[in-house]
Amino acid sequence: MTAPTTSAPVPGEAEDADAPSGPDRADDPFDRDVLPTPPGATAALLRSLLAPMKARVAVTTLLLLLQQAVVQAGPLLVAYAIDHAVPALTGGDRGPLVAVGAGYLLCALGAGALQYAFIAASARVNQDVLLDLRGRIFRHAQALGIDFHERYTSGRLISRSTTDVESLRQLLGEGLQELVTVILSFVYITALLLWLDLGLGAVAAASFVPLYGLVRVYRRRAGEVYGRKSTAMAAVIVKFVETMNGIRPVRAFRREAANDTAFAALNRRHERTNGDALLEMARYVTGSRLVANTAVAGIVLWGAHRVADGSLALGVLAAAVLYLRRLYDPIDRLGMFLNSYQSAAASLEKIAGLLAQTPTVPEPAVPRELPPRVSRDPGREVVFDSVRFAYRTGGEVLPRFGLTIPAGQTVAVVGSTGAGKSTLAKLLARFYDPTEGRVLLDGVDLRDLSVAELRRGVVMVTQEAFLFSGTVAENIAIGRPDASREEIERAAKAIGAHDFISALPDGYDTDVRKRGGRISAGQRQLVAFARALLADPAVLILDEATSSLDVPGERAVQRAMATVLKGRTAVVIAHRLSTVEIADRVLVMEHGRIVEDGTPAELIAAAGRFADLHRAWRESLA
Repeated sequence: MTAPTTSAPVPGEAEDADAPSGPDRADDPFDRDVLPTPPGATAALLRSLLAPMKARVAVTTLLLLLQQAVVQAGPLLVAYAIDHAVPALTGGDRGPLVAVGAGYLLCALGAGALQYAFIAASARVNQDVLLDLRGRIFRHAQALGIDFHERYTSGRLISRSTTDVESLRQLLGEGLQELVTVILSFVYITALLLWLDLGLGAVAAASFVPLYGLVRVYRRRAGEVYGRKSTAMAAVIVKFVETMNGIRPVRAFRREAANDTAFAALNRRHERTNGDALLEMARYVTGSRLVANTAVAGIVLWGAHRVADGSLALGVLAAAVLYLRRLYDPIDRLGMFLNSYQSAAASLEKIAGLLAQTPTVPEPAVPRELPPRVSRDPGREVVFDSVRFAYRTGGEVLPRFGLTIPAGQTVAVVGSTGAGKSTLAKLLARFYDPTEGRVLLDGVDLRDLSVAELRRGVVMVTQEAFLFSGTVAENIAIGRPDASREEIERAAKAIGAHDFISALPDGYDTDVRKRGGRISAGQRQLVAFARALLADPAVLILDEATSSLDVPGERAVQRAMATVLKGRTAVVIAHRLSTVEIADRVLVMEHGRIVEDGTPAELIAAAGRFADLHRAWRESLA
């Protein structure tokens, strides 16, 4: 039979697409480095990271309070020594000076011990926060839908979990201590100066007005610069990862020079933004030091006149100068904090934007289980019930259609590139959910199945059989991690992979290295089939599993396919019509529609599109 199973197209609907293109991607937020961040998401993320550590944060804060209190006692001892201990010494009384020396030594030892305790406690808090954050990014990235990963580059994800997390580490590890130190120094020293001399304290407090203005201007300007700097760094990482992942075509098509030029341009942009950040820092430090030194000079001159007329003790002036230096020195370090803060704020916003992305294929609120199989065969019935699919940014891929695949049937799907074949397979694997309608497995909507239940029932073998770093046995066992070595070898033997695996240097314990680079494409595909057979799914999807293989490799994989498909429901996406020969049924797709549906023999006899494809294939073999 040749009648299509799709409904009539709706006028004005898109007729081509396996992916959005052109106008549909014009305003796509995935094309930007910063994903949309909901209001308050950044602050909420920071609170959630620190919430489990409230007690430890309180302890570290207390340690810093005590440390600063001990440190600020030093100038008071100096003032006492000048105004009381030295005069007593001239009268022969060494007691006050000895007491001042002992007190200063105890303060130094106490400050050092408290500083050590603070650094140790804060380091544990910082590392736990970063450990939690990296784990969240990794887990969330895995939970997001395939459509997210198809549009948001892996280089950006790497940038989020490395350079952006590192920016936060610098803020937590160094910047926050500087900020708290500056705040405590300001509070302690201002209070002590007001206690020592009201006039000196008032002048010192007034000097912070221009410094506050400098901080506000620097924060605004640095925020803009660090946003550009983080984006520029991400672009460098994206280009580097893309080039290294595609190193074979780079070398094959002599793209080294062009890539070098493109990378140099991105690198220069990062250099410029980094230079802009340093210039902003230089302006801030220069301005803050000018204000601080002017204030100190003015207070010293005024204080000297007061000492001369007897209205101010020399020890108090000396203590005030020491306190002012301690008050203004951290201002430079405040610039370092603002540096870290702006960098971390830009990074945290990007991380919050990533974590705010919601999976497009969420877990069901109340998951269901698949019904028991009604026969000894592993296959299950698949039904596409009034299914329609379009990307969220627009561009309809599959107009509304219906399709039933009986349990145990092997269906080959053929058609030109962009016809919607792979999208149909991805809907069955629930990499996407249909825009309208349902995909049913033995009557159960895939959206009602937990991810674990779905993956036990449906397995997909892609064109590029991806192997992870590790041994051959470990890669096969991905299909069922609790499988024994005997079960792994039995699956490999059934597929026909045992002989080549045994011939490897360490047999099943051979490390396949990055992406399985130690074995051929056909051998990787056989390992992928062994993995699928071991998983024992009810439904198997083969997405152009032989399109990249040579003839011997294709024949080996086809023999493996016959084994793994036996009794199962299967959907085979095929470019090579040799793959279609094992199918019970063929679907021909054009522009997202199923235009022919029947057995291979029926479609050849009908002299339609499949017959034309089959004839062209036979002529190519001749």
